[in-house]
Amino acid sequence: MGDKTNNENLANKASEHILGPNPVVGVPARDLISTARMVLRQTVKQPVHSLRHIGRLGLAFTDVMLGRSQLAPSADDRRFVDPTWSQNPLYRRYMQTYLAWRKELNSWITSSDLSAQDISRAQFVIALMTEAMSPTNTALNPAALKRFFETGGKSIMDGLTHMAKDIAHNGGMPSQVNMNAFEVGGNLATTRGSVIFRNEVLELIQYKPLTEEVYERPVLVVPPQINKFYVFDLSPDKSLARYLVSNHMQGFVVSWRNPTKSHREWGLSTYIDALKEAVDVVLDVTGSKDLSMLGACSGGITTVSLLGHYAALKEKKVHSYTLLVSVLDTELKTQVALFADERSIEAARRMSYQSGVLEGRDMARIFAWMRPNDLIWNYWVNNYLLGNEPPVFDILFWNNDTTRLPAALHGEFLEMFKTNPLTRPGALEVSGTPIDLKQVKSDLFVIAGLNDHITPWEACYKSAMLMGGKCEFVLSSSGHIQSILNPPGNPKARFFTGGDLSGDAKQWLETATKQSDSWWQYWRDWLHTRGGKRKPAPTVLGNENYPALEPAPGTYVHER
Repeated sequence: MGDKTNNENLANKASEHILGPNPVVGVPARDLISTARMVLRQTVKQPVHSLRHIGRLGLAFTDVMLGRSQLAPSADDRRFVDPTWSQNPLYRRYMQTYLAWRKELNSWITSSDLSAQDISRAQFVIALMTEAMSPTNTALNPAALKRFFETGGKSIMDGLTHMAKDIAHNGGMPSQVNMNAFEVGGNLATTRGSVIFRNEVLELIQYKPLTEEVYERPVLVVPPQINKFYVFDLSPDKSLARYLVSNHMQGFVVSWRNPTKSHREWGLSTYIDALKEAVDVVLDVTGSKDLSMLGACSGGITTVSLLGHYAALKEKKVHSYTLLVSVLDTELKTQVALFADERSIEAARRMSYQSGVLEGRDMARIFAWMRPNDLIWNYWVNNYLLGNEPPVFDILFWNNDTTRLPAALHGEFLEMFKTNPLTRPGALEVSGTPIDLKQVKSDLFVIAGLNDHITPWEACYKSAMLMGGKCEFVLSSSGHIQSILNPPGNPKARFFTGGDLSGDAKQWLETATKQSDSWWQYWRDWLHTRGGKRKPAPTVLGNENYPALEPAPGTYVHER
């Protein structure tokens, strides 16, 4: 029972911090090295300042040794939950020595005479070092010692086996999930449907309605290009696709192809043109004059670019749309942006052009180091020190089932991150038309996550204000992925609605109303009021022009 609970905690914690599909820029090794050198030089540049903090650290160590220290881990630091850390005098001193060192090191750099950006970079490098050197990551971890004696030493052998496998097959990173426990189309992505259209870039899946009547206006879901579509169709109990067709909606989902080096020239216009074909197919199959759309993460950038393109052409094919945890205004103050200067962006662009693609697993590794305790060291302890198998968790399987980005699209995303063009009319051009988001007059529904560290909710709010239509802004109480996967029935789920959209994000939250349960039901009602009339549900998928080609989840999702 303990191992199962531990794995569930690991998986749930990780799911709040896993890779957000944000194909921006990593942290170049040379920048980390130069920052580390800057930290070392600071000890010489400010000797009095450094000596003062060394003295304070000495006093803190003295208090620890004499048992007078009150240092304790923060409430959200789960590394030291084993009672041995607090009850055993030696272990308590070991922990408090580490906490005192980490605290004083951060205090020293924070109060130095460096610039604000250099301090932030130094804090990042110091965090990497101090978290790697945590006492919990060593063989002296009391949980590891207990496990060693309980298993007669087998846990060590199991841990070494897991480490050898990860070195051979996972780039030396601790595995976050047992990848053998899931099969796409087997126990994941099981909602009944068919691929009814395929072009070089995407497959279009239509799902079978589960009600006798459906609203005439269909819903088309556009996932991010860096992850596979089945985040919207994981297990039946948290499948957004199944939820749509269970609630009188005609559901369609795009499944992007996994590009290879031969597709290096695919850019944003390539994806927009392919998506335009999918929209026309949905309208042809359903007989509707327009549809509703949903774009998630970088799929939201693709969606609004298409809408801006339609607005420039005066085409009214999209009646309303939804953006999930999507940032259009890229002026972000996050760890992702910390090292994103001109040189780093150009280096990232050059690297992807040389290889033809940006590998999803490389970006996943970058994001893991942004949250090392939750995404690396937790698994180091679980897999290697305790000898446990990695968790069995569908969200983590999906997150590790990454795809590639073609070099041209990656370059465009980098340029967007650098120049922030969607905030200025005409600064971005796709498929031959300039984009002005204020000309997109359709109603929009925006979901952000209160605890989202990847696409901060304030940035999602600012992005929503760029659009020209009537906005329904909703704030989930969860993190990045859990804000998307938010099925009804969770007693802990909360969301905020109805705030004042005339001011900034903080003012909106102060005036918003907290509601219980999932935003899915609130969104469903929003869609229903914009769904048109009801009509008998189709008995077959596709039509004469676009017959069913193969069962969902299709072919592209299986490409490696």
